[in-house]
Amino acid sequence: MNSILLNTINRKYSDRPPVWFMRQAGRILPSYQNLKKTHRFYDMMKDKNLASDVTLLPINDLGVDAAILFSDILVIPDALGLDLEFTDKGPKFNNPLKFDKPNSIIYKPEKLDYIYNNIKEVINKKASNIPLIGFCGGPLTTFLFMFRDNENNRNFKDAIKYFYSNREESLKIIELITEASIDYSVKQCKSGIECFQLFETYCGSIPNELYTELILPYSKKILNKVKEQGCPTIFFPKGFGEGLRYINKDICDYASVDWHMSLNDARTLLDQEVGIQGNMDPRILYYKNEKIEEYLNSIKKFGSENKDWIFNLGHGFLPDIDFRKAKLVVDWIKKTNWKR
Repeated sequence: MNSILLNTINRKYSDRPPVWFMRQAGRILPSYQNLKKTHRFYDMMKDKNLASDVTLLPINDLGVDAAILFSDILVIPDALGLDLEFTDKGPKFNNPLKFDKPNSIIYKPEKLDYIYNNIKEVINKKASNIPLIGFCGGPLTTFLFMFRDNENNRNFKDAIKYFYSNREESLKIIELITEASIDYSVKQCKSGIECFQLFETYCGSIPNELYTELILPYSKKILNKVKEQGCPTIFFPKGFGEGLRYINKDICDYASVDWHMSLNDARTLLDQEVGIQGNMDPRILYYKNEKIEEYLNSIKKFGSENKDWIFNLGHGFLPDIDFRKAKLVVDWIKKTNWKR
């Protein structure tokens, strides 16, 4: 495949960085919003035609260099027996883990079969030079969400308290999450994904040293099993900060960086054999066009000097961002002379 994203990961560099966005599969796109008027989120996920179409919308609407599967990180808890519901205000579980005594967790892999069908449908529809990125939630992030019984509760205070108060039981649950995530991720590879990202969105919920000691080995295990399938890996430990110094080639091929960490500092902290992805603050897309271009020019030097860099956000799109601002960014990246 002649893909600028895969070539970059494999150190076959281009005259510009590849570009894609987290949460690009829908959310800010008018074409996706039109679908939402007549289809619910979970229904679209479970319809291979709709799911594949939404996955590919950003290729046409934004011109990005890769597609990421239209799915959700909470499908693993759903397959572990928690009844997942997507409400207008966000996801929740109708039978979440209990703080006094966690539910019995039984993995039902067949509950994820529809996702592998979605992947195969995307592969059939997409252009040959556009790779499909698969993904999974990180072990800690998934664990924290599994206690959520109220979509209005946006913090994980009680789940974190449980983690500290019940360390042994928590790690047993995280080990079950990891084993299910490995099965899910490997099957994504076998279904046709060409790159994989592990979203540890709430890595920063605990101290770096604690994450490194207790959770990073589980994240590494998932990523290594994907690498064994010949699939390149990206790890997004949001909020890991100076913990990036613990990430090396044995863990992932590329590390994605959030907006709290500058690209130059991240490059210094990371193992030199690990590529870097990120880290544009999505709120910059609220700026006027001239101010957005000013920001882009400010990171041009980094992109010129660091060919092992994938342009992306430091987190996903916010839902009220004007998709035309994202299109402006993609067009700017493609037309700019990066002086490589």
